Amino acid sequence: MSNDVVIVSTARTPLAKSWRGGLNMTHGATLAGHAIQHAVERSKVDPNEIEDVLMGCALPEGSTGNDVARMGAIRAGLPVTVGGATINRFCSSGLQAIAMAAHHIAVDKVPVMVAGGVESISTVQANVNQNYFMEPWLAKHKPELYWSMLDTAETVAKRYDIKKEDMDEYGVRSQNLATQAREDGKLDDEIVPITTTMGVADKATGQLSSQEVTISQDEGIRPGTNLEGVSKIRSAMEGGVVTAGNASQFSDGASACVLMDSKIAEQRGATPLGIFRGFAVAGCEPDEMGIGPVYAVPKLLKRAGLTVDDIGLWELNEAFAVQVLYCQRKLGIPMDRLNVNGGAIAVGHPLGASGARIALTATRQLERSGGRYALISMCIGVGQGIAAVIERTTD
Repeated sequence: MSNDVVIVSTARTPLAKSWRGGLNMTHGATLAGHAIQHAVERSKVDPNEIEDVLMGCALPEGSTGNDVARMGAIRAGLPVTVGGATINRFCSSGLQAIAMAAHHIAVDKVPVMVAGGVESISTVQANVNQNYFMEPWLAKHKPELYWSMLDTAETVAKRYDIKKEDMDEYGVRSQNLATQAREDGKLDDEIVPITTTMGVADKATGQLSSQEVTISQDEGIRPGTNLEGVSKIRSAMEGGVVTAGNASQFSDGASACVLMDSKIAEQRGATPLGIFRGFAVAGCEPDEMGIGPVYAVPKLLKRAGLTVDDIGLWELNEAFAVQVLYCQRKLGIPMDRLNVNGGAIAVGHPLGASGARIALTATRQLERSGGRYALISMCIGVGQGIAAVIERTTD
C-alpha cells in the first residue's frame, strides 16, 4: 500500500428518533464529541498526531453551529492543537468530510485526520433561521431549489412510474434486513452506547420532564414489519405515494472515523479497515434530486477503472424508497448486493451524519463479506449526487 489513504477506526452513536427519541436534548457538540472520542480511542493513534477534524452537518446552526467540528473535537478531549472545520453538502455532508480528509492526507501529506458527520434535528430544525431564505431570482427561475424533499420524491415517482407497491416492499425489506443485522450483532461494532438526558412529554397532560437514559441501539428499527401493515400507512401528501413506511426517518446522531496515510498506519501499528479509493459528485435537476446517484456513480466508476460488476457491496442512502429503486434499476445494481443490512428507512437519517454512517457501515460489512470494493452513494437536496469507493485491505 504505497501512499494509500486508509480508514483505521470507526465509531458512531446510536441513531435516535428526532423530537421523541433518546437524544432529543443532547447537544450537537456532545454527539460529535462522543463519536470522535471513541473513533480516536479505537484507532490507538496518538491524538497529538491528528491535524484536523472535519465533520459534516446539514443544519450547522444552533446546537450544531459555532463550528461544531471544532466544538466536538474539544468535547472529545482532543488536544487544543487539533483543528476543526464543519462541512455542509446537505445530506452528503459526512461523506464529503471523509473525502476531504482523504484528499488532505493524499495531497497535503497530513498524517492523521478525523472525519464524519453530526446532526441534531431535535434541537435545530424547528428553529432554523428563515430570514432572507429565498433569493428572488432563484425563487422565480428555479423555484424547485426551495421544494421540500417530499415534493421531489413524489416527482420522481410520477415522472419515472415507480409504483407504491414496489416502494412499500422496499421499505419492508429495509426494516427486515436491519432487524436481522441487529440480531446478528452486525451493528454492534459500529455503535458506542451513550448515556444522556432525554426530554419526555406526559401523554395525558403534555407536561415536560427529563430523565437519564442510556441509548445503545438504533431506535427506528421495527421488528416484525410486514407489507400488510406498511401498505396501510397514510401518504404524507394527499394523493401521494410516499409514506412513513417507505421513506427515511428523521434522526439525531453522529458518526466518525480516523483516516491515515497507510505507511504511517503501518509504522504506528494501526490496523486498516479499508482504503479510500475515489470520490465524485454531480449535479441534477433540483425537482428530482433523488436520482443524483445515477450521475455521480458512472463518473466515479470511470475514474476508478471499475464497472458495476466489480462492486461487491453497494450502500445507497435510503432517503426515499422511490429514489433508491430508480437508481438501482437505472444503474443495474444487483439487489442482493444493495443495502444488505438495511438502510435509513429503518435505522434513520440524521442528515449530515448519514454519509459518514453508510461509509462506515460499508467498510465494516466489506470486511465481513470478503468482497473487494464497496460503493457508497447518496442523493443530495437542491439536486446533486455523490459517490465514493472503498477497497477492502488484504492481509
